[in-house]
Amino acid sequence: MAMTREVRETSAAGARTGPGGEAPAGGTGAGRAFAWMLVVTGAAGLLAAWVITLDKYKLLEDPSFTPGCSLNPVVSCGSVMKSEQAGVFGFPNPMLGLVTYGMVVAIGFGLLAGARHRRWYWLGLNAGTLFGVGFCTWLMQQSLYEINALCLWCSLAWAATIVMFWGVTAHTVRQRLLPAPEGVRRFLGEFPWVPPVLHIGVVGMLVLTRWWDFWTS
Repeated sequence: MAMTREVRETSAAGARTGPGGEAPAGGTGAGRAFAWMLVVTGAAGLLAAWVITLDKYKLLEDPSFTPGCSLNPVVSCGSVMKSEQAGVFGFPNPMLGLVTYGMVVAIGFGLLAGARHRRWYWLGLNAGTLFGVGFCTWLMQQSLYEINALCLWCSLAWAATIVMFWGVTAHTVRQRLLPAPEGVRRFLGEFPWVPPVLHIGVVGMLVLTRWWDFWTS
């Protein structure tokens, strides 16, 4: 029922494709459910990036500072923030999140206001979320198997990015902006919630099994 409502909203927003499968000349919009998904996931990522940035600068000022989310040897935000991986681009990673998640929130509100975008814009957003989920996947691997610590705020950003990526991908595939087999298009049209749930479930299982002895002790 939720997917049926989303399809109706998308149609009402004028997001239909042309007869040849191409995006209409005026651009493609989106339904309110999709727009709110961008706003909520972008806001969650922005919140996480903001808190991590503040704690990172407190750590730079005072190396003995302990972030509030450092709860035990495993859930230790401080250990993650002090790692080399936390500044892989030469500056604290969350500063990148402050920009990118903020952009996603702005795009979501724009869609709520009736904005319509051309195909290149949607594909650019899809590429951006693909980079985001890829970067988060690398950070997960580093956190679990190299840094050996878990940051709760990072985990919030990971979950938000995963939902965001699959949501945008499902939208671009449904609107024929991104080429895909018809079976995939139908699946993402009827069950768009399945990929993000499975993705987050896999990450959760990796976290659970990585520190199984700790969780069960």
